[in-house]
Amino acid sequence: MKRILPHRAIIRLTGPDMLHLLGRTVTHSVDNWQTGEMRYGALLTPQGKVIADYLAMLSLENIYLDVHVDAADDLEKRLKMFRMRNDVTIERLTDDVVTEGSWVDVRSPQLPHRAITPAGVSGIEMPEEEWHAARLAAGVPEWGSDYRAAEVFPTDINMDMMSGIDYKKGCFVGQEVASRMKRKGKIRKRTVKVTGEALETGADILAATPIGTLSSVAGSVGLALIRTDRLAKAEQDGLAFTCNGAPVTFELTEWQRAEVDSHNAEPAGE
Repeated sequence: MKRILPHRAIIRLTGPDMLHLLGRTVTHSVDNWQTGEMRYGALLTPQGKVIADYLAMLSLENIYLDVHVDAADDLEKRLKMFRMRNDVTIERLTDDVVTEGSWVDVRSPQLPHRAITPAGVSGIEMPEEEWHAARLAAGVPEWGSDYRAAEVFPTDINMDMMSGIDYKKGCFVGQEVASRMKRKGKIRKRTVKVTGEALETGADILAATPIGTLSSVAGSVGLALIRTDRLAKAEQDGLAFTCNGAPVTFELTEWQRAEVDSHNAEPAGE
């Protein structure tokens, strides 16, 4: 029996201009997109913040956008606004569901593979706590839990490191801001994985100053949006990290470690 992934909805694009529409509006490239391949991307505000991110699956005749259920109606409406004279039909599928399947989640190999399952196929919903434990273990933030519309930039949630934004593609909404942040060099805000015994969503991680804030927690594992320069300075000064008075450990990936280390010669900003 298939397991239905929680809190997901499906938007379907159909028509000869479906690739062109996405190509000029969203963050990921549509070039050389092979049938059966999943891509990760988002629609941004003109100011470069994430309205909604999604996983896009290309089939022979359609593109399916796997998006958080609370963001689906807004994303559908905005894509229709950008449609203009493009020959493409955009509709939310109210009966089909996102399930475990053969589509690889490009954000992390640790996450369940996905499929679009037609209505009428029996299935059971994956327990919410199991899903959140899996994505936190993989270090993957999610719309609805870690951020909502127009709250974060793509780099805040590591989209650039999960193939979610292509800086070399043609124009997309918010590209000027996103590209300028990239050209500046060092990224100062990132979502990272942490462990500890007193983690609480919304709580600050402290050293001499706040390092960041926990955006979601599952047991002793959490995700936090942090200032990488402040983390580097605190490490350089030999300070301990705490949350609610208990020790916290940062579980950084290799690229996150490299970004933090790149700040070691700089003073922490405000």
